[in-house]
Amino acid sequence: MGLKPLAPVLASVLVGGLMLAWPAFLAGYPLLFSDSGAFLHQTLGPLMLWDKPWIYGPAAFLFHWHSTLWPVVVAQGVMVSHLLWLALRAFGGGTTPARHLLLCGLLAALTALPFTVALVMPDVFTPAVLLCALLLGFGRAALSRGEAAWLCVLGAVGTAAHLSHLPLMGALVVVSLLAGWRAAARVAVPVAGAVALLLVTNLLGHGRLSLSPHGATFMMARLVANGPGLNTIDAACPEAGWALCAFKGPGLDPYGPRACIYRRCPRDLLPSDIFLWDPASPINRNETGRPRDFGGRALSGEAREIVRATIAREPLAVALDAARDTLTQLIFRNRVGDTLERRHIGEGVLGHVQAFGPEEAARFQAGAHWRGDMPALVAPLLWVQEPVLLLGAIALAILGWRGRRNRLVLGLALGIATGLLANAFATGALSGPHDRYGARVAWLMVAGAFLLASRAGSGVDRRGV
Repeated sequence: MGLKPLAPVLASVLVGGLMLAWPAFLAGYPLLFSDSGAFLHQTLGPLMLWDKPWIYGPAAFLFHWHSTLWPVVVAQGVMVSHLLWLALRAFGGGTTPARHLLLCGLLAALTALPFTVALVMPDVFTPAVLLCALLLGFGRAALSRGEAAWLCVLGAVGTAAHLSHLPLMGALVVVSLLAGWRAAARVAVPVAGAVALLLVTNLLGHGRLSLSPHGATFMMARLVANGPGLNTIDAACPEAGWALCAFKGPGLDPYGPRACIYRRCPRDLLPSDIFLWDPASPINRNETGRPRDFGGRALSGEAREIVRATIAREPLAVALDAARDTLTQLIFRNRVGDTLERRHIGEGVLGHVQAFGPEEAARFQAGAHWRGDMPALVAPLLWVQEPVLLLGAIALAILGWRGRRNRLVLGLALGIATGLLANAFATGALSGPHDRYGARVAWLMVAGAFLLASRAGSGVDRRGV
């Protein structure tokens, strides 16, 4: 392809990416979440944080260089835009700049995708790795060797960027078997790359050859919040000798199923979150009230023991709670909201942005997000998202069923459905149901319906192409 034919493609992908990042332009600055500061710290501070893979922070650094965060959200938008271009070519019966911009425009106006793209968080990689897997598994015939290699690299980095992506991609390897062993092997390549990245970075940073050296703390918090974890501590203490034994009974009750009796719990604040991050929680303070340095890391060893003991003691209760949390995440936690309010940013993020210079910090503080104006600014635009998601889900199911004899069509529809379910389990059951976890991928139902409708309209299957 010469430079002249390539120019409209590049322009379409770039413009599509900018369209998808519109909340950042509305706010006057990229959207930040409390965890964004931790990812900035990964290239600002000396420590490799205990609770997050050392992947997204260094990847974002390639674009911001401690100068400005704008290139990060532009790159995220272009990444998603390019994946949509490839998806149109592979699944949508072919693509043109006009068709691509129509898809980007619909997703920008009617779904939560832009709020994921505009947010400096690894959540943008969740739909990215899902699309990578579907393209490698079912759309390989439409890709060049260079594009396939790029998807493997992007898929590996994206899968490693958030631990919830590993079970998601594992599920998609299984779905790809519909297209044969070779297809599944192609999807397994980025999974293997992600595993290697996590093992190496955790060995270097934590001295442990592990995918998640301290991840058991999150699962323990979920089990405590649901109740079975509390039962285990009550039954095993004080003989178990765990640090949490000192809080047995009344000390842990405010973090269990009755937590919201003790305090007001907004929709986006779960008892497990309070248990993990409240400075006064038993994870972060010892029995004398003294702060426990890096409490989640310090208690991860006994957290593994508590998790194992709880699953052994109450396997049915744990399974039922996991199923409930998965369904809650899948069905009821898909809207924009838990990243928009001023309180979602926290206070620590500002210090990390200030390391970029006083001018950048001033731009951040002048933005609508820091000022707390974003919810009011976008509220008139959000009402349409839930009905559009419902229509997208229905359309995707109908089009997938009608084209079920075509492996490519069936693979796309089933792959999106499986990805959404795996994402709901990996986040809702293992961490806790939050809107941002669902919103980051729910829009794929709308995109998938557009792709299959476009394919049907193109007549590509009738031509036998």
